Amino acid sequence: MKKNKYENLTLKQKSGWKLITDKEKELIENFSKDYIKFLNTAKTEREVVNYIKNEAEKNNFKELKNFNKLKPGDKIFAINREKNIVLAIIGKNIENGLNIICSHIDSPRLDLKQNPLYEDTELAYFKTHYYGGIKKYHWLNIPLAIHGKIVKIDNSIVEINIGENEDDPIFVIPDLLPHLSGKLKEKKVEEAFPAENLNILIGGIPINDDEIEKDAVKIFILKLLNEKYKITEADFNSSEIEIVPALKAKELGIDRSFIAGYGQDDRVTAFALLKAILEVESPERTSLALFIDKEEIGSEGNSSVQSKFFEIFLADVIEKLKGEYNEKILKETLFKSFGISADVDAGYDPNYKDVFDPRNTAKMGYGVIFTKYTGHGGKYSANDANAEYVGKLRSLFTENNVIFQFGEIGKVDEGGGGTIAKYLANYGMEIIDCGPPILGMHSPYEIVSKFDLFQTFKGYKIFLQKMN
Repeated sequence: MKKNKYENLTLKQKSGWKLITDKEKELIENFSKDYIKFLNTAKTEREVVNYIKNEAEKNNFKELKNFNKLKPGDKIFAINREKNIVLAIIGKNIENGLNIICSHIDSPRLDLKQNPLYEDTELAYFKTHYYGGIKKYHWLNIPLAIHGKIVKIDNSIVEINIGENEDDPIFVIPDLLPHLSGKLKEKKVEEAFPAENLNILIGGIPINDDEIEKDAVKIFILKLLNEKYKITEADFNSSEIEIVPALKAKELGIDRSFIAGYGQDDRVTAFALLKAILEVESPERTSLALFIDKEEIGSEGNSSVQSKFFEIFLADVIEKLKGEYNEKILKETLFKSFGISADVDAGYDPNYKDVFDPRNTAKMGYGVIFTKYTGHGGKYSANDANAEYVGKLRSLFTENNVIFQFGEIGKVDEGGGGTIAKYLANYGMEIIDCGPPILGMHSPYEIVSKFDLFQTFKGYKIFLQKMN
């Protein structure tokens, strides 16, 4: 076929699976197996932090508080309230800036209310309050598990995890049968599935005691909980208990090209980031991986990216490098830093073509995405990365054989979404969103491509190691 003399002027993209060797396919498969294990192990932000801490310690990272002085090459970590963790590898001349990647580790879910347990018509339920942006009907009639922590009045701690093991019971929010759903079908989705009806069925046997006439099922549930966990109903007041899908992450497709599982927004980037920093060696610039909470509800609170945890950590690092704290160095370091907001974006779904701009939406299997801006409407509530910075990243990824694409969440004014990029941009650093595309975002069973997952890992590793 005759070659078009203008061929080099046009943007060409093809499935990444066509661009790699059999050896890299093997690497992708092995990486994906580890990722699936991670998804099935860590379903809450506390569990993710614990997983990261254990992996960091296996790879010679030590807690920052154990250092009196720091030097280039030191591997350190710090934890905030069991919901944030930061890992860093010290480079040279910290005042020249850091290479920072930040991933959030919270995911949409249901939380138990503080007085959750009640009985109605001899059925016991837990009341919930949803967390993050969910479609409420997704959570009906699927197997659910209970994860969390209860702090008793004597400050002793009880860990709860029910529904994940094969011999555990699971829990369900029963849906209304179609035979009686005539009126329901006429309502708008928001009206048909009110949040106050997301009540979890947890029991139906009354206590065997003739003296108990009221709430006999509820009392029997409390008796069982007290026998196993030594808790009372009042102890739910000081608890953080999350309801998550009991579904196991698995390979998806006859060709096994995808991974389906709960919480991939944004634990897919968290896993890729963890694996990346564990493989970084002696970086020129200090490499930093920050894992934060509360992104799904607007990044508010003392475990979010807007908390002072990150600043305090960095101030401590500077003091242990320089012998004293210097606020000017702290501000200059952040201002001169390069950042990635590690976050997923929407993958193009041909079942819903009307909401996507196909020229500007990421495709599954085409690599990690750069999202220059997020927000909604006229780029409100967005960080918009500078062209100079985007150019540097394109060069870095291209030179190191990282396959990437550009995309945004959908058509203008169709909707939108935000990330933590804008909060880190307030320090003056250059930053952009970068992560894999995802199908079924914010559902209980999200989908990513194995290929995109691995390119995300490769991109993060190169960025932490070589960006300057």
